[in-house]
Amino acid sequence: MANSRKVISLLASAALAISLAPVASAAPTAAQVQKQVNNLREEAASKYETANGIKYQISKLQRELNGLKAGEAAANQKANSLKSEISKMAVENYKNGGLGNGLELLLSRDPAKYLSDAAMLDVLAQRYATKLRQLNTYKQGLQSSQLVVADRAAQLKAAQIKLEKQVASANAALAKAEKLLASLKAEERAKLLAADDAEQAKILAESKRLAALYAGGSTKGAIALRYALNQLGDIYVWGAAGPTRWDCSGLTMKAFQSAGISMPHFAAAQFRFGKSVPRSALAPGDLVFFGRPISHVAIYMGKGKMVHAPRPGKRVEVASFGLGSKPFVGAKRL
Repeated sequence: MANSRKVISLLASAALAISLAPVASAAPTAAQVQKQVNNLREEAASKYETANGIKYQISKLQRELNGLKAGEAAANQKANSLKSEISKMAVENYKNGGLGNGLELLLSRDPAKYLSDAAMLDVLAQRYATKLRQLNTYKQGLQSSQLVVADRAAQLKAAQIKLEKQVASANAALAKAEKLLASLKAEERAKLLAADDAEQAKILAESKRLAALYAGGSTKGAIALRYALNQLGDIYVWGAAGPTRWDCSGLTMKAFQSAGISMPHFAAAQFRFGKSVPRSALAPGDLVFFGRPISHVAIYMGKGKMVHAPRPGKRVEVASFGLGSKPFVGAKRL
């Protein structure tokens, strides 16, 4: 009986040990790795577009700061000029006897001369007081301006730090994607690369076929659309706005610039331009926006197609309307 209990105990311990042993997870397949890589590249594209927004904010802050500094310099120059005028008036008054002039006037035997000189002194005193008031006003303005300049400079520094972090985060997503690819065997990587090249070639051929069917037009949207279609096959590079490299808002910015419309290099800022258009009324040349917050922009081509610079690892292409997990948030007609 004791032996059987011992055997049962040993079997139970062995079973427990087996149940607690870590289960080796199967290595991801090449297809799974490719899907993760694509998701990471999409993530990087969104982060890069957020970085474009920070760059846009930085440029606005820099312009404001430059204007404030120019105003501060002008006010400082005016204050120095007033100080010089006041100093000259004080020196002239001292040379002419200062308060002694007043005593001489009181003892003057010529009333007409007294009144004339007294009036002149009164005028000079008023001018002196006016200059002092002006100087104080400029000093107060300078103090306020210096506070605003310091505040904008601090905001600018914070935005630059934020930009660096956002770009680093986007780069980290791309680095993670490369690490995933590197985890595959050489032959698997080669197959994925070949498959991706074949897919890109297929997409480009179809994009060019659809572009050739576009009749064009004279509206600003039509001109912008034709410009974008002329960039088919160009690679995606964050922050690029031509001539052969683009990100999503860089492409739309330059496309509409060719039609005479100036917009910032930032999708969310471009959403503030033009007239809102419902999805049911989309026409070729309309800007279409995706993501909450907005992180992608494309140009609608008609018949459920759009042209855009998608993400790292892809090229400017004509694609079916929509952007996977990123929701459509609106369209604008310029």
